[in-house]
Amino acid sequence: MTGAEGVTRTAVVYYSGTGNVHKLAAAAAEAAEKAGAETRLRRVPEYVNESLAPEFTEWTQAWEENAGAIGQVPAATVEDLGWADAILLGGPGRFGLVAAPLKHFIEQAWPLNARGALAGKVMSSFTSTGAPHGGQESTILSLNNVFYHWGGVIVPPGITDEILTAPSNGNPYGVSSVSGRQAIPGRLAEQVTEDNLAAIAYQARRVVEIATALRLGRSLAPRG
Repeated sequence: MTGAEGVTRTAVVYYSGTGNVHKLAAAAAEAAEKAGAETRLRRVPEYVNESLAPEFTEWTQAWEENAGAIGQVPAATVEDLGWADAILLGGPGRFGLVAAPLKHFIEQAWPLNARGALAGKVMSSFTSTGAPHGGQESTILSLNNVFYHWGGVIVPPGITDEILTAPSNGNPYGVSSVSGRQAIPGRLAEQVTEDNLAAIAYQARRVVEIATALRLGRSLAPRG
């Protein structure tokens, strides 16, 4: 923790295949900054040098385009997790599970966890899938299961703001977008709606607010 002085440190760490999760992560980082947090936006890189599905040419072209578009974002390290007071972790769902590059990154954090360096941090997660029922909730819950092991304080968006009930939102576990079943080159992340972006911004602000309250020892109880 940063202590009573200074600002709340927030790390937005994500893996994105074709740009959808990147767009959500960038919006989360921007909102956290505006909420007063010192923020790191960090991408989890691929651990392969070519598309896992080259026969799916449209997806592969979008994957290559996204890799070039986000290349300027610094690569995530486990030190970013240790640095942060609050962590937002995001990645696409793959068959209802965490995408392999993000899982690989998570596994590298076990030394931090072993010495208790992640305990007590505020944590939240987000995702994108190819269909409304493409495993959004199971992916989010898989990420939250990691947070349980780390001893994090999990902060879901819930239905705590009207933006969460917009037609393209609605997942109380973590903001989720529907990327569509087919990636389209030259049109990265166009299925991420303005309501999705507003929802992830709200989720980031909520994370920063609660992390700051915990860091400064403020009461979270409603006034009355």
